[in-house]
Amino acid sequence: MGFLEDLQNEILIADGAMGTLLYSHGIDRCFEELNLSNPDQVQSIHEAYINAGARVIQTNTYGGNHIKLSRYGLEDDIRAINSKAARLARKAAGSQAYVLATMGGVRAFKKSSHTLDELKRSFREQLYVLLNEDIDGLLLETFYDLEELKTILEIARKETNKPIVANVSLHETGVLQDGTPLEKGLKDLEALGADVVGLNCRLGPYHMLESLEEVPLLEKAFLSVYPNGSLPSVEEGRLVYESDEGYFAESALAFRNQGARLIGGCCGTTPKHIKAMADALRGLAPIKEKSVKQRKPVTVHERLEPAYPPLHQIVKERRSVIVELDPPKTLGLEKFFKGAEELKKTGIDSITLADNSLASPRVSNAAVGTQLKEKHDMRPLIHLTCRDRNLIGLQSHLMGLHSLGLTDVLAITGDPSKIGDFPGATSVYDLSSFDLISLIKQFNEGLSYSGKALGGKTNFTVAGAFNPNVRHLNKAAERLEKKIACGADYFISQPIYSIQQMEEVHEAVKHLTAPLYIGIMPLTSSRNAEFIHHEIPGIKLSDSIRETMAKAGGDPIQSKKEGIAIAKDLIDAAFDLFNGIYLITPFLKYEYSVELAEYIREKEKQRSEREFSHVQHS
Repeated sequence: MGFLEDLQNEILIADGAMGTLLYSHGIDRCFEELNLSNPDQVQSIHEAYINAGARVIQTNTYGGNHIKLSRYGLEDDIRAINSKAARLARKAAGSQAYVLATMGGVRAFKKSSHTLDELKRSFREQLYVLLNEDIDGLLLETFYDLEELKTILEIARKETNKPIVANVSLHETGVLQDGTPLEKGLKDLEALGADVVGLNCRLGPYHMLESLEEVPLLEKAFLSVYPNGSLPSVEEGRLVYESDEGYFAESALAFRNQGARLIGGCCGTTPKHIKAMADALRGLAPIKEKSVKQRKPVTVHERLEPAYPPLHQIVKERRSVIVELDPPKTLGLEKFFKGAEELKKTGIDSITLADNSLASPRVSNAAVGTQLKEKHDMRPLIHLTCRDRNLIGLQSHLMGLHSLGLTDVLAITGDPSKIGDFPGATSVYDLSSFDLISLIKQFNEGLSYSGKALGGKTNFTVAGAFNPNVRHLNKAAERLEKKIACGADYFISQPIYSIQQMEEVHEAVKHLTAPLYIGIMPLTSSRNAEFIHHEIPGIKLSDSIRETMAKAGGDPIQSKKEGIAIAKDLIDAAFDLFNGIYLITPFLKYEYSVELAEYIREKEKQRSEREFSHVQHS
């Protein structure tokens, strides 16, 4: 008889957490490395679970792949760590238990942190080591990202005929992180060759039971469940799980009634929990039929029409000008709104509002944007950085922006905190700009990051940032292609100070489907020019521009005249290359942007008149 043959007619009890027991013993480092440095302790934990009634144990290899071991400088020990782990588990199991070689998920919520190719290389290396050992099957566990699990499962199924258990992890009851219903996700895994499919980690018994109630018995694959001990609490800086064994005994009976045939434990579970479940299920056969609870339909309000046509459509049809006017660093918005009103007269399409630019606190751009929209009838474009808010805060902020009717967003990584006014402040970066773009587009489908229904669909249009001031423009263009794949509708560039560079940018991005607003920021003085040239990464001003600004000396009137003239030359070059122009206002000196916006409007008017005259005479 073998593992799958036993599951035909029995419920198999699996082990519980390895890390929880090691952590409780005061070990707070790479658990997989203990296979080499303290093998007796690892083997004793295996034996404790077998003595508690586990008939299936897993190797201590959850993080035994290249990506995770490299965090500890152990990437050269992958073979030794995984081989030793398999041998320790086999020695402990003997003929009493089956040994499943564990491979844990890498992606959590930061999907862009590792490409599929990187994941494939990392998992293949670990897989080949484990398949050369005496194991009874594979356990793919704690996969929040269904795409990652499907990818790894396909590789594993091609490489072995051994049984494969594939467990997903949920943030929300009954739904995967990408919004896929659990039933569909498990059926997809079954179709890819998994012999056992189910749940592990993140949720305790209560929510896992709720999830399994919506899953029917599958045609080929068996169901598995490995709940956490409970939601953890923090005591004196350490995570503590408080559920008792009696609760797990009751839960085991309930899991059986939902069709689970492989039942173990995850974080927070110990041999006591496993013994309670083994005792509760002893002598009970698995069920052959079950009634499935229908998932309650979620009412999703349809997406409201935006107040303005999308900027990415406007810029494809005509000349479009947007202006960055940063909220001030101090209280009092009189000057800001005076500038906004002057810009409004020039006919610009939007005012963009930075999100604490250069990592310095400013008046909330959401608050300023709301007033622009409601009191001044202007279109705000809200910058949103990954620096200042964690994943919870970003989602809350997006829901708030939607509620305020602020639907134009620029998703950016954000300058690191150390360059700003408070260098000791923490930079969060839960998400990258790619992840943030994807999150916003998922909101447009009515789903939170965890896959939970929002009760409505947002209608954000998303701009991505473009840095043209790099050594290899083709690489920068590839980043834009990746952002388009994530859902970016259009792009806004950092400032350019060279006509030649502008032409090179046009050549690099002309194949993209998403339009680009080219950035132009007027210089205000020779000192400003020298700072940009010497201290802003990637930007170099020509000698002629620096000499021109230097000749103006400390004369603010002459400096402004020269700075505006340089910006107008750049606008002239941009006119035949880009429909979108992004004016960046320096130091809240809105009069600079007003003059440039009027110049663009007059230039566009003259062009239209020439075209009309040409049509009249043809």
